[in-house]
Amino acid sequence: MFLFQVQPWYNWLMLLVIFGLLILLNEISRRSQKGGFFLFVILPLVLTIFVWPKTTKNTSVDDWFHYAKVYSSLAGCIGFWAIRNFKVLNTNKWALSFPPLILAVNIMEAVVRDFQVGGLGLVNQAFEGMATTSGIWNYMNGIAGILNIITITGWFGICISRKKSKDMLWPDMCWFWIVAYDIWNFAYTYNCLADHAWYCGIALLLAPTVAAFTLSKGAWLQHRAHTLALWCMFAMTMPSFIDQSKFAVHSSQNPHALFLVSLLALVANIAVLVFMVYKIIKTHRNPYKAELYTDLACYKTIKAEAV
Repeated sequence: MFLFQVQPWYNWLMLLVIFGLLILLNEISRRSQKGGFFLFVILPLVLTIFVWPKTTKNTSVDDWFHYAKVYSSLAGCIGFWAIRNFKVLNTNKWALSFPPLILAVNIMEAVVRDFQVGGLGLVNQAFEGMATTSGIWNYMNGIAGILNIITITGWFGICISRKKSKDMLWPDMCWFWIVAYDIWNFAYTYNCLADHAWYCGIALLLAPTVAAFTLSKGAWLQHRAHTLALWCMFAMTMPSFIDQSKFAVHSSQNPHALFLVSLLALVANIAVLVFMVYKIIKTHRNPYKAELYTDLACYKTIKAEAV
């Protein structure tokens, strides 16, 4: 395969299993107030104290990035849970700016990692437990990530669904930004977490996107935070699954593949930036204070679901 080494059938099946489990657990966490509290508060406390100090030691997840990622994603989940369940927060302008902020922080963590790996000059060498190849693709994708942050719009436009699940909706986060994010994030995982990219670059990205386009439209960020936190907790609890088991999948470390996925990410995010600038010029709106895409069908559909 171009991106990954040739895989047996059961790794394709496991990819579907991981995807399905992420969808299922996300549904539990969003539909049940108690379920969300258990998954994102109680369970992480137990794992932090009793499990992760042992399971992560001398593994591919024993580094600053994985710890930063699991706790920043959990911070997002807890914050989103509070916004959804406490009216004093879901009607507060500044509380509603927390989701875009935590999203930007998560993207910036990956940008820093891409630049870090790019500067190491590795050529299919082990770095923190994974084969890694540095190159111009790291800088290309780092720039794509910065553009992805710049194109986050409607920071104060988040609202709550009138459905029983009280999903956190973001009308101004239209499908084209989500697609650009997914391409960028896959490129990031492929660049910097190459031997984990089969699961966290495919199943983990598809799960929130599919959920946002089908099960609960407009709640992509909520789905993304939930599934990311769930995957990170699993990876830190059972790192051998993605590192040493028969289900482990290794990247091809093909420089042409590395370059191509980062180029696609850069082009996609430049395209979103160009469209954003076009809308700013046309509407004379500040995208960081006001919602920008109010005339688009993607915005109107989600806004109609809000309280």
